[in-house]
Amino acid sequence: MDNPDNILEVKDLRVEFPYKRKSLKAGNGVSFEMKKGETLGFVGESGCGKSTTAKAVMRLLPEQAQIPSGQIRFQDQDILGLNAEELRKIRGRKIGMIFQDPMTALNPVLTIREQIYEQFIDRNMTRKEKEEEAIRMLEYVGIPDAPQRLREYVYQFSGGMRQRAMIAIALAGHPELLIADEPTTALDVTIQDQIIKLLNRLKKEMGMSVLLITHDLGVISQMSDRVAVMYAGYIVEYADTLQVFAHPSHPYTCGLMEALPGKSRQERPLQAIPGSTPNLEELPAGCPFAERCGYCEGKCTEELPELQEIAEGHYSRCHFPEKLKNYRGLIEL
Repeated sequence: MDNPDNILEVKDLRVEFPYKRKSLKAGNGVSFEMKKGETLGFVGESGCGKSTTAKAVMRLLPEQAQIPSGQIRFQDQDILGLNAEELRKIRGRKIGMIFQDPMTALNPVLTIREQIYEQFIDRNMTRKEKEEEAIRMLEYVGIPDAPQRLREYVYQFSGGMRQRAMIAIALAGHPELLIADEPTTALDVTIQDQIIKLLNRLKKEMGMSVLLITHDLGVISQMSDRVAVMYAGYIVEYADTLQVFAHPSHPYTCGLMEALPGKSRQERPLQAIPGSTPNLEELPAGCPFAERCGYCEGKCTEELPELQEIAEGHYSRCHFPEKLKNYRGLIEL
């Protein structure tokens, strides 16, 4: 590790999927680091590379996925260099993951008890100890009548309880890093708020680091210490969450804010970002956001901007970040 305070370091990660005679570039030189005990949020539209990056960290990409370059280091271990047995000792134990849809992530033919017990395979525990720990984990995430619910199947749980059960399973291995992939997407607003508060509490009590994947800036504002904005497989902005919300430095980040309901700037109507994300099969030579950007100039379509530090700890992949210096963010510092 370059920094002993970091738990995860990703450098120049490139992920490609063969498609016909070309490659879909889902990750384009992604670099970031996570400190121990912090929450790093990845935000962006669907198809921007957020989940691909998270699955690369867990080595859960499909077989056809290719990683032509890059490094993923977790606690001084080279994730990309580990064999299957070494990975098994990390997944679910040192790194846990909450998937987007509990109905597809949880096994419908196993009870919740059996799925929690899978996290205890390498632990020297008696049956009674496993039962007590499984009950404790369900109670820990707020599931009432835990002894009874352990015997039930996922279809017997409501949407919010399924998400809590999946969190309990992910935490049963006592991971040091938790990857949460869209943990609130399919839930109503009330249950979303409960899950956000639950994850924030568990992070503090267990001392975990959390890698949060979402398309919702509102969730980012409530959970993240720092945020990485992704677009077309690139990180286009990267900074402390408060800094991004106060002084966004990339037009795409501004576009996400303009489309956020309930923002403080009531005098402005909601604005959708025009157009759509570029085809990952044929990314443009210049900035991938150029065709949708209201600040675009000739250079933007010809040359890909570098991710540059525009202020201490604040990075932007834009040729002209100074154009946004007077942009009013969602908060004031």
